[in-house]
Order: sequence, then structure tokens, then C-alpha cells
Amino acid sequence: MYELHIGNKNYSSWSLRPWVLLTALGIPFTEHQHYFQTDNSAFKAFSPSALVPCLIDGKTTIWDSLAIAEHVAEDHPEVWPQQSREARSFARSAAAEMHAGFSALRNLCSMSVGVRVKMHDTPPALIRDLARIDDIWRYGLANFGGPFLAGGVFTNVDAFYAPVVFRIQTYGVGFDLSKEARAYVDHMLAQPAMQKWYEGALAETARDEPHEVEIAQSGQIIADHRAK
Repeated sequence: MYELHIGNKNYSSWSLRPWVLLTALGIPFTEHQHYFQTDNSAFKAFSPSALVPCLIDGKTTIWDSLAIAEHVAEDHPEVWPQQSREARSFARSAAAEMHAGFSALRNLCSMSVGVRVKMHDTPPALIRDLARIDDIWRYGLANFGGPFLAGGVFTNVDAFYAPVVFRIQTYGVGFDLSKEARAYVDHMLAQPAMQKWYEGALAETARDEPHEVEIAQSGQIIADHRAK
């Protein structure tokens, strides 16, 4: 059985991706959660990069979220869309773009699942990132039939955009997403795997100060649903 090491569910967008992928697809794994510390060097005990997520599969260690998905796909092809090569190519391209890009969204909207934030402003770079995400989502939904990005079932491209879905819930973001994108956000938030992660995030009482500072710099916290 896979062993998946993750960070705080409230903050760790990278951890969410493989976790929600495995959970949504019903692929068995053992979860090991580690809360962020001032010095995460203790993570070196299981992760060569001292970062999460990290997957252990027997004697093999995989310490990158996209690499984890590709590793799991060798045993579980349903990680990627099965209906067509075109759908798989789209899903891989969109996941890779998310993996490498959207720096304004990452930097200005740090993930915090359990709070709601009224942003101070929405800089042009953030608007561009959100517009590009909207384009990707509408393309996938229109060309592969929905309700997921590459067709009728959850795949890795949905897992990679799951943190964006939570960010939109947290920040609202001052951007008029298309009705198709809004419907996709609502559909994703209703998924059992997403709800299970959300419940876990709300139950956490641990706070990571650097994340909390980033969130406060982005805007005013208008609601905090996390356990005290």
C-alpha cells in the first residue's frame, strides 16, 4: 500500500493534490500527516527534499506532486482520462501548467481552507492568472463533456486544480469567473473527497505563522471556520 506524507490540510495545496487524487479514485493509501514547523528539516526523515507531499511505495520514494501522479498512473491508468488521447494530452498539459505557473495566484492567495478573506485589491497579474484558469476550465468542460475538466470522471487534472477551487472559496477573488467555471467550482466542492479534506482542515488547531502572515497581508479575514 502507498504511504503518503502530507502537511497541514488547511495550508498545504501541494499535499492536497495527490491526497485528493488517491481518495477520489479509491486507491488505498496510508496517510501520514506532519504539521509545518519553523524548521521543517525533520521532514528529511521521509522526504529527500524535506518537503511535502512525499509518496513511499515499498523501496521507492517520490517527492514531487506531479511525479507522484505519474508513478501512481503506472499501476492505475485511470489517473489520466481514458476516453481519448486528446483528453489525456489536455489533462497533462493543464496539470503541468498548474504545476509550474500561476505565481500571482500562489503568492497573493496563500491557501487557507478554513477562512474567508476580503482581499485588499486584485492586481492585474492575479486577474491574468484567473482569466487563464477560466480559459483552461471552459476549454476542458466544452471539449470533453464535463462535469470534470477532462470528461465524466475525476482525474489528475482535477486534482491539480483542487487548490484553486479552495482558493476561490476562501478569497472570492475580485474577478468575474464564467458561469461554466463557477459551476465547476461548485461541483468540485461537492465531491466527497474534497469535503473530507475540508473537514480535516477545519478540525486542525495547529497554526503556521508564515502562512497566517501571508493571508493577513492579502486581505481582511471576515470569517474563520477552523477549530480553536
